[in-house]
Amino acid sequence: MQPDVTMPFSNTETLPGSSIVRSHGVVTGSTVRAKNVFKDIGAGFKNIVGGELKAYTELLQESRNEALYRMCAEASSRGANAVVNVRFATSSVAGGAAELLAYGTAVTVE
Repeated sequence: MQPDVTMPFSNTETLPGSSIVRSHGVVTGSTVRAKNVFKDIGAGFKNIVGGELKAYTELLQESRNEALYRMCAEASSRGANAVVNVRFATSSVAGGAAELLAYGTAVTVE
């Protein structure tokens, strides 16, 4: 069965308009990404003159989306149909590589 990764999630304790009827525990999704050396050089130049580092903005957005996808897939595999209290955390795992973690509580709502 394909996991439902379009399930609703919220950064609050509840899902507005729904009642939590069961908790399935904490679920996580993470991804570790490394910087692209060519984009890193371009970002270095941008650092000198200022402005948005679009390559990094895109990398972080892709990382958040992948972490959320994996978190929702884990929730779905546990029988949940929503995730509440969603949070993000980051950590450095190696030179030039970082982990982005999404976590929350998998729940069944009606």
